[in-house]
Amino acid sequence: MAKSPEEEHPEKAFGWAARDSSGILSPFKFSRRATGEKDIRFKVLYCGVCHSDLHMVKSEWEGASIYPLVPGHEIVGVATEVGSKVNKVKVGDKVGVGCLVGACHSCDDCNNDLEVYCSKMILTYSNIYHDGTITYGGYSDTMVADERYVFRFPENLPLDAGAPLLCAGITVYSPLKYYGLAEAGKHIGVVGLGGLGHVAVKFAKAFGAKVTVISTSPSKKDEALEHLGADSFLVSRDQEEMQAAQGTLDGIIDTISAMHSLLPLIGLLKTHGKLVMVGAPEKPLELPVFPLLIGRKMVAGSATGGMKETQEMLDFAAKHNITADVEVIPMEYVNTAFQRLAKGDVRYRFVIDIGNTLAATMP
Repeated sequence: MAKSPEEEHPEKAFGWAARDSSGILSPFKFSRRATGEKDIRFKVLYCGVCHSDLHMVKSEWEGASIYPLVPGHEIVGVATEVGSKVNKVKVGDKVGVGCLVGACHSCDDCNNDLEVYCSKMILTYSNIYHDGTITYGGYSDTMVADERYVFRFPENLPLDAGAPLLCAGITVYSPLKYYGLAEAGKHIGVVGLGGLGHVAVKFAKAFGAKVTVISTSPSKKDEALEHLGADSFLVSRDQEEMQAAQGTLDGIIDTISAMHSLLPLIGLLKTHGKLVMVGAPEKPLELPVFPLLIGRKMVAGSATGGMKETQEMLDFAAKHNITADVEVIPMEYVNTAFQRLAKGDVRYRFVIDIGNTLAATMP
């Protein structure tokens, strides 16, 4: 007979979970495994709310959701116990866990520090771990993970505003680096000024690039230019503006998860320009091929990043004082936050104050 989530493992845990595709979260008692010799256990203090959390709790990515589902993969806190073979951190250190907690460690991707592309990668939540049990995310009081998947969190990086970097940050940092766009003097477009987009602007500027924000919302112009430091702003629905900017961008980071046309974006690229998709629309987008041929342009994709690159990103962010713009919320507000997130009503990332508010919701 299968054990209940509360009895699967020896260490008691408490969080909030969705029980079905209604996506409504409520208090949930479960358990975590004992700390192994290569494991790090930590008290969760903050957890970012990613748009993929919303997709997952509502089972909008077919076959991906396993209930009960404790979301959260932008998890930060303080180490409380380390295994006997752990060298990376000590008790009391600031740590974090991002999108992954496991992989095969033997394939080409793993051997090249690209665990995120391993065919046997294990997601931080709603996946099956090596021991056959469901993984649970960071909307919870405690977390345990193999040290390979735990990051040292720089001392000068605030935990609340730094938490979203573990997904949103690496999602834009990795393609900027890989596709040769993280260079001074490049002209980079950022499509969408949301949780990913606003961080993309900050990283691109820190790399020394010229940045143009591309948005359907004229109202975001002042925010992009004055607050985030972008160099220019294009309203994607303004054909005159878009036409005037044709052939000016070395690369574009497209953060949009909704249906949208790629043709106008491809037109903005210079010869050899790269349009990199990091958003995940629910339905296939139309890809016009002819404009790619004229200019040898590229449409590419990128997920998050491997463990080595994610640590590199955190250290870079600390050096350049890059954080997400966040709205810190109590645990009991999460269902309202999901409703607002679905409408794009957040500037720019919700972060749950787990450490100060979760315990009060325990039944």
